[in-house]
Amino acid sequence: MNYWLELSIEYANQRNYLDDLFQVYPTIPEGIREIDPSRLTKIETAFHQKDNEALLKELLKLDLFPIKDSYIAYFKRDGSALARNPKTINQICGRLYEMGLDKIVERCSEPKETNRQIGPFFRRWLNNKSLGISPVGLAEFMASQEDAILDGSDQQLMDFARAELGYVHTKGLDFVGRFNGKYVIGEAKFLTDFGGHQNAQFNDAINTIKSSGGNALKIAILDGVLYIEGQNKMFKDITSTYQHLNIMSSLVLREFLYQI
Repeated sequence: MNYWLELSIEYANQRNYLDDLFQVYPTIPEGIREIDPSRLTKIETAFHQKDNEALLKELLKLDLFPIKDSYIAYFKRDGSALARNPKTINQICGRLYEMGLDKIVERCSEPKETNRQIGPFFRRWLNNKSLGISPVGLAEFMASQEDAILDGSDQQLMDFARAELGYVHTKGLDFVGRFNGKYVIGEAKFLTDFGGHQNAQFNDAINTIKSSGGNALKIAILDGVLYIEGQNKMFKDITSTYQHLNIMSSLVLREFLYQI
């Protein structure tokens, strides 16, 4: 098994992994979503008047719709469909009236889910000199061969890797660095659970590290449930099919980079 993967599994199962990981991914829920007072007044009026179309029109303007319904996304993308589909509107509004106005406002004001906020955290952690150096812009990165981390968006990092390192994969990158004269590129993911979207995130990172071409070490900086020992698919994959790949926790990344 890859040494850094093995070290990451040991870290997650034998040390205060989550306490330390909080320094990288401080997933603190945001405050409640604010609803514009004028829009709230319109929602209240439509609710009390049982004006179904007006009620849906106003609720669809909010970031968070108060109930899960398969037709909501369609109405968000085609507002004209409200006037053509009264039966569907009546069915949705019936659920809203049963819920009550107070509950509707409460649901629409809920904070963003923490797993939707974690994307920028790895980059913020890098900017805090967590790896011993601060990321720098492209001009400074290319001006020398000293140890450095490239600062930029996913797209900018991918563009550099394509132009300078022969990277051919279609996914953006979370990390581009140069240590001891060698380039390192990779994706960073915090996998909060098993299944669905999280499996897709895991596969994205694996596909990046397995992509052909490129004059750089490819790594997958993965944290979360994949290191839980057991019969879950992620753990079985990293300890069998992918056991020789450069998969590692962000908490051992610094040690990896400085031993290159």
